[in-house]
Amino acid sequence: MDRSRLAGIRTTLAKYLGDGEELFLVESVEEQKLFLCRADRIIGAYPASTARLGVGIRQDSLKTPPGVHRICEKLGAGAPGGRIFKDRKDTGADWDGTSRQENLILTRILRLEGLEEGINRGKGVDSLDRCIYIHGTNREDLLGSPFSHGCLCLGNSDVVSLFDAVREGTILYIDPPALSVGGRSCRNFHFTGIFGTGMSAIAQYLRFQGFNVSGSDRLLESEDTLSMRRCLEGLGCVIASQDGTGVTNRTDALCVSTAIEETNPDIAAARAFNVPVIHRSDLLASIIASKRTVAVAGTSGKSTVTAMIFEFLSACGKSPSLVSGAPLLRLEAEGLIGNAYSGGSDLLVVEADESDGTVVKYSPEMAVILNVSKDHKTVGEVRVLFETLISRSSWTASNADDPLLATLAATVRFGRDGSASWHPDGEELLGGSVRLSRRGIDYHLPLPGGHNLENLRAALCVCEHLGCDGPALAGAVQGFGGVARRFSITNTAQGVHIIDDFAHNPAKIAAAVTAARGLSKRMIAVYQPHGFGPTRFLRDEYIATFRTLFHEGDSLYLLPIYYAGGTAQKDISSEDIIDGLGAVPFHAEAVRNREQLLMKLETDAKSGDCIIVMGARDPSLPALVKRIAKLFEG
Repeated sequence: MDRSRLAGIRTTLAKYLGDGEELFLVESVEEQKLFLCRADRIIGAYPASTARLGVGIRQDSLKTPPGVHRICEKLGAGAPGGRIFKDRKDTGADWDGTSRQENLILTRILRLEGLEEGINRGKGVDSLDRCIYIHGTNREDLLGSPFSHGCLCLGNSDVVSLFDAVREGTILYIDPPALSVGGRSCRNFHFTGIFGTGMSAIAQYLRFQGFNVSGSDRLLESEDTLSMRRCLEGLGCVIASQDGTGVTNRTDALCVSTAIEETNPDIAAARAFNVPVIHRSDLLASIIASKRTVAVAGTSGKSTVTAMIFEFLSACGKSPSLVSGAPLLRLEAEGLIGNAYSGGSDLLVVEADESDGTVVKYSPEMAVILNVSKDHKTVGEVRVLFETLISRSSWTASNADDPLLATLAATVRFGRDGSASWHPDGEELLGGSVRLSRRGIDYHLPLPGGHNLENLRAALCVCEHLGCDGPALAGAVQGFGGVARRFSITNTAQGVHIIDDFAHNPAKIAAAVTAARGLSKRMIAVYQPHGFGPTRFLRDEYIATFRTLFHEGDSLYLLPIYYAGGTAQKDISSEDIIDGLGAVPFHAEAVRNREQLLMKLETDAKSGDCIIVMGARDPSLPALVKRIAKLFEG
């Protein structure tokens, strides 16, 4: 281990070490060595093998948990070399010196306790209840290569030497292998715009793998991002102001999204420290390449299908990981942000966003193509992007019901009838749910709308391919927890139904409003267009969709266009869309602000009506929905 790496680890451990000369341990998974250290010096080194399956935080994963631990118990003092322990008890028997049938726990035990909440400490991810030890082994012939079920294995004479050198309370840092990004080995990542849903997902995933993560965001002091900040900091992410101070000479890579401009102070700091600036898609591409990845693509439904595949695989015992564009309600209930998870297997489910064209960088094992419509790009441009993704994937499932996908290659096509190679035996749209039957099994999904039948077909097709059992899969579908801001319903005391939905292009708006018709005949739609460029690009499609979608007696309110910052040509407004509608049989109005909207809604909505609030990316929209619901709780 080079001195610069050791110095970085020493900085990470500073708050755990009471004295500059206190001994500490570093296990390098990359080198398969355990180092005994004092200050910035290595004073002892031992061949030490970690798990055959690599680094991982999940219970029963048989992987070595990364990060900061302490020795909480020393067992076996005075026992002869080769003494066999079982359940931390001295059996009184000694290894015969030749048997190799299993990895025995020999000679000494140094029991570990994780110190990082959510990484190696807490429900399902700790090192203490997982019984992670440093111990001697009968497989000394394998030392220096990974072979354990999670523990750190040493030679029997080495574990005696180490046992005598350390105390209960000695700190151990398990250093994971670096992630290769663009040919550069990285362990310390800084995210500019870390509160963005795609950025926070990758940041959490890397933190779960034991990497050091920091980040900044222009909404650092916003109440709307406070819970996300607390969650990230709770995982050990360092959150800084977006003034360049979060980037240091220890930063290996600065991660940015398309929304981050070159003038950002973090980028200036990275240039000064000669830190490479990488796009989030390049980082995600490296993660995708390291796993058996299912990449879900399409202009509509990606987040929901990604969540379905993840939840269904989890319920069927496949233990996948997740990098998503939206929080899963089930994960939020566990105290997580909800858009990332570290599972115990090598399966990873990711949402592959096409909006900035970077989807062509990914090479997943499995790709799912849901649909094509004009969104951030033209239909033709999106088809070319998906064609490239398919060419870089080993297996592809494509929606047979979308004619725009018909000429693209696919391993299997899912659809509503026999023209698709994967199809249900029957389907049914119910008031607040959908039902699909296949091979004698009923799959009842507690979400309404034909678009959710399409989502369910895609998810079931993938899960069947990955060997999920039908009855277990049916139970998972029935218990699907859903996704935040994807048709989230609040029923108020005054009988007004409030729906919160992420819909932000004409196709998604049409799907959400059509599904909401199952709750109410009269629709009051509130839409906040996102970004001046996207609104300009989709202006005509918005107008055509609104004219078709809303009926006499309905109301449509457009909020001012959401501006996320940066350079923008502000030559379009919500008023332009309303003016473009011309004479329509429903009420259509662009409101000045949210206060005016609330006053309009309070007088407009009656019992039995449905208010659907739609819009993307603005973290304050959930708070607006709560304010609307409060109007009708009296």
